[in-house]
Amino acid sequence: MSRRRLGARLLALGGVLVLQAALPGAAGAAGSPAERRALQGLRLRYGSARQAGLIERHLEGVADEARRFLGPSPEHPYYAGAVVLAGRGRTVALHRAMGEAVRYADYDGRTDRVREFPAAERIPMAEDTVFDLASLTKLFTSLLAVQQMERGQLELETPVDRYLPEFTGGGKELITVRQLLTHTSGLRSWAPFYQQSTRAGQLRLLWSVRPQENPGTVYRYSDLNLITLQLLLERITGHTLDVLLHDEITAPLGMHRTRYNPPLSWRRVTAATEVQRPPWSGLNRGLVWGEVHDENAHALGGVAGHAGVFGTAWDLAVLARTLLDGGAYAGKRILRPASVELLFTDFNTAFPGDDHGLGFELYQHWYMGAMATPHSAGHTGFTGTSLVLDPSTDSFLVLLGNSVHPVRTWRAGSAPRVAVGNRFARAVPVRTKHGGPAWYSGMETGGSGTLTLPPLTPATTAARLRCGVWWDTVPGEGSFHVEASADGSNWEPLPFSTLRSTGGSPEQWPQGSAGGWSGRIWHRLEAPLDAWAGRPVRLRFRHTATGRYVGRGVYVDVVRVAEPARLRFTEDRPADASRIEAVGWTRSAD
Repeated sequence: MSRRRLGARLLALGGVLVLQAALPGAAGAAGSPAERRALQGLRLRYGSARQAGLIERHLEGVADEARRFLGPSPEHPYYAGAVVLAGRGRTVALHRAMGEAVRYADYDGRTDRVREFPAAERIPMAEDTVFDLASLTKLFTSLLAVQQMERGQLELETPVDRYLPEFTGGGKELITVRQLLTHTSGLRSWAPFYQQSTRAGQLRLLWSVRPQENPGTVYRYSDLNLITLQLLLERITGHTLDVLLHDEITAPLGMHRTRYNPPLSWRRVTAATEVQRPPWSGLNRGLVWGEVHDENAHALGGVAGHAGVFGTAWDLAVLARTLLDGGAYAGKRILRPASVELLFTDFNTAFPGDDHGLGFELYQHWYMGAMATPHSAGHTGFTGTSLVLDPSTDSFLVLLGNSVHPVRTWRAGSAPRVAVGNRFARAVPVRTKHGGPAWYSGMETGGSGTLTLPPLTPATTAARLRCGVWWDTVPGEGSFHVEASADGSNWEPLPFSTLRSTGGSPEQWPQGSAGGWSGRIWHRLEAPLDAWAGRPVRLRFRHTATGRYVGRGVYVDVVRVAEPARLRFTEDRPADASRIEAVGWTRSAD
């Protein structure tokens, strides 16, 4: 069962009952090789691309892509500096710092000009630079919530007001814990807590908020969900969120550079964020450096469920490795394997495109790039941070940039995240069974191409087109097609079937095209040519990428046209292979 279907089944069968039944351990998960290694005390280590099972030139391209955004993007730099870390398995194969952690002293919004620190006073970015992680904080809050579910102190489908009686009125009493974690509560995205001078006033503001839509009927990303979850966790545990973070996550995992409210001694190793002044900020704080950037988190004392955690790229890699290994790292367990599965289970099946686990965003090409698969999970932070992990390739990618330094208006979108995600996805090789090259469509945005066979005339209705095919495209925005033509000018779809290399039943593609994610495995493609018996025909493969984002691409291998008595075409024969017309396709061994 897919994680998407699992999420739907959990809700259909009562959610919390199934969750509690699942938590003691998923079938087989407790004995998985990854978990056994984690419990043996193995840790992340630095190593080569080869040791990580990655392609070195594409891995180096990840750093090149991150470095490109130090320049005009398109007018101002996207960030003053960045740290990028990438790994697979237990090997961190890339950890690179670039640019500057502290560069700008002030910003004038009227002229869009900055005052830079003198060169001697600027601080270069380092691999261990500490960043304001912004909304990556939401992941830690979510992990703490799931821990309480494991301990029986919190139930997924229980209304929040069961734990926070003040959280009621206007329909809030219908909001469940799950809806907070999946941003389906109906609450608005934000409220100005920084305008309240006292804690009591901040709480009154939260209690007064009413859902804008009925809970469970809409997806809307909201800081209020995680602020509410913070208060809930503090109520049921009797501890503040910063204490919970330290005691339950960072101390056991050895994440010693991850915490709320970093001490003054960390300032020189911390990336600066924004020069905060109205109107682009709700507060007039000047250069924010070593303190939380988010105005509401600052007003809440630096400790908030939605923002406020500081950390390093290495510590985030440790967190990624912990989750990829079923909740354990270096012999320390913070979650059970079944709980980790639920973090990565899509509970938002009613909102296609807004796939969401418990706290984690799932399958989001807009910042994961080609790393996005139905299994990939991650999050972004407003200050320029992101984390992506993909269980299907056992890989993880961290990009930390100070992109609001000097001001938030200098950047927009997630172009660096997509660029490094695409290049890192390319660094994970696709291997053929024979170990040689295959035809590859590439990963160009808006790319297209054709792979055309020479004219053939099938002699019998038993003729078949056969080949191996591997594909990963953005659903609805990328696909590959198999087509036939009598004259080489007018093409029509050629229906085909595919059979997974791991077995199972054939899947039919009557429209002659397929797209999306094929499971990162090869398929055997077969297309009947009975309609072309006795007639000349040209066959071709065509790929298209029509949207803003791309997947890992399409591979076609060992193309053959066979009949019971003979092979009419096979690219194994040099004479046949030389007659293939490739436009936009290349031969690639990876």
